Amino acid sequence: MQNATHMGMNRTGAKMSPIDVSRMEEAAMNAPETEPDGSSITMMRSEAIAEADRVGSVPIPGTVRGVVSTGVSKLKGEKPEVLLDKLGERLAFERTGTRLYEALIAKCEMTPDTGLVPPLAELQRIHDEEAQHFHMLAEVLEGMGADPTAQTPCADVSAVMSQGIMQVVTDPRTTIPQSLNAILVAELADNASWEMLVQLAEETGHDEMAERFRAALAEEEQHLASVRQWLTAAVSNEAL
Repeated sequence: MQNATHMGMNRTGAKMSPIDVSRMEEAAMNAPETEPDGSSITMMRSEAIAEADRVGSVPIPGTVRGVVSTGVSKLKGEKPEVLLDKLGERLAFERTGTRLYEALIAKCEMTPDTGLVPPLAELQRIHDEEAQHFHMLAEVLEGMGADPTAQTPCADVSAVMSQGIMQVVTDPRTTIPQSLNAILVAELADNASWEMLVQLAEETGHDEMAERFRAALAEEEQHLASVRQWLTAAVSNEAL
């Protein structure tokens, strides 16, 4: 696999085919007029939003402990399903994180250019910590009487958002810097989401849970710093 950015026969730019561009502009001028303000598509989206169902639901607890805990929270005027939903989201994202690093490690092992490759031992450590976070979240959900295998609405949305990142990293054509750039997006989202989860746990009175989440956040902050450093070094190494 080549990791160097190089020039080649890239024909995606309009200036590569000025004759065809002229024909395209002529066809556009002769096409039926559409609303320049995009009102038609806005109306279609509004109708779809009004008619659509939500993205799933948070499942009812499947244990006596979960039912009791949820009932007590409801009596207090709280909405425990919000915390359960966000816990499910983080669990799904951490599982994706382990797979992202598995794919990156495999790509790095096949790359001879050590100037672009992060330390494999460090990548493995991050992978293992992502897996530990996943198991910790599953344990927390089970402790609340919830089912960690259930896909909550936010977990569903998170999986959809992660697809593009996973496709970049697992694509055999992408370089190490490109893969690191994709993982940087994931780590930025991961850090912000852990911060929110810590705050949510504190606000709902789960102090012990919040403490465990703060420890995970500290590790995630290290992940983010490392990925930033590796990406910067890889791009600089390639450019100079």
